[in-house]
Amino acid sequence: MHSITLGRTGLKATIAGLGCGGHSRIGLNLYGLDHAAGIVRAAYDEGVNFFDTATVYGTQGAVGKGLEGIPRDTYILSTKFPYKDKTADDMVKTLEESLRELKTDYVDLYHLHGVLPADYPRVRDTFVPVMQKLKKEGKIRFPGITELFDTDTGHEMVQVSLKEDLFDVIMVGYNLLNPSAVERVLPLSLEKNVGVLCMFAVRKALHDPEQLAKDVRKILETGQADPSLVKPENTLDFLTQKGIAASIPDAAYRFCRHTKGIDIVLTGTGSADHLRQNLRSIQAPPLPAEALEQLRSMFGRVDCISGQ
Repeated sequence: MHSITLGRTGLKATIAGLGCGGHSRIGLNLYGLDHAAGIVRAAYDEGVNFFDTATVYGTQGAVGKGLEGIPRDTYILSTKFPYKDKTADDMVKTLEESLRELKTDYVDLYHLHGVLPADYPRVRDTFVPVMQKLKKEGKIRFPGITELFDTDTGHEMVQVSLKEDLFDVIMVGYNLLNPSAVERVLPLSLEKNVGVLCMFAVRKALHDPEQLAKDVRKILETGQADPSLVKPENTLDFLTQKGIAASIPDAAYRFCRHTKGIDIVLTGTGSADHLRQNLRSIQAPPLPAEALEQLRSMFGRVDCISGQ
């Protein structure tokens, strides 16, 4: 598994990280704690050293169980604080609960979770001082922030946070249907050496033709794509018909992995076999230049959908 240095944190992380949220919750909802912990251990055994969870996912216990007994300095833990209707004291209590579930004394990354643009000033003023205190206490190593890409598809919040430069790591929605982060986020994150975690590399629209058609119709209705290039049906089939990629998700992971400024691509699943398939895609070569240019021509102006 290839590794990178995660921005100014200096952490040596694998290019693929296990995302423990999403629809699957690493299989927790369908198959229970032991199965989910097994997915975590399978990812580690495949060479993954980056694990991303959150209080609201309900998977911190599975991550803790899956990594139990493994030397703590061989993996990186990322979790998140649900800020809505919470106080500074709540952050301290919530982190303590996370540490107990994760069976550790510290987390490497602690994020403010899914911050809306309108909430950012209050969230910054309330919680950043607490994060700095927790860092001094050794309970978190680096503060981070994640956007709510479902609604903030144009990255309004994270653009503001990057300018203020209070966070060492950000989590950004980015995929081949909405690549707007490549112009609006990544130049500034690279300039400031802020680590970037990529979420939404593959969401429903990139494995469900019906959802893809729905999203493409929205893109066309908003005038963000050329209808002579983008059709509501089968618009991404050229990626597989021309032998460019094994599947649309395969192309989507490779698209994100080889974007300059993207450090870690998160992938989530409840199946060990599917996990291994996704890891192969993330480690595969980049898409051909001609395919990248075609995707840029088709979706380069899009910022209205997330692919969810």
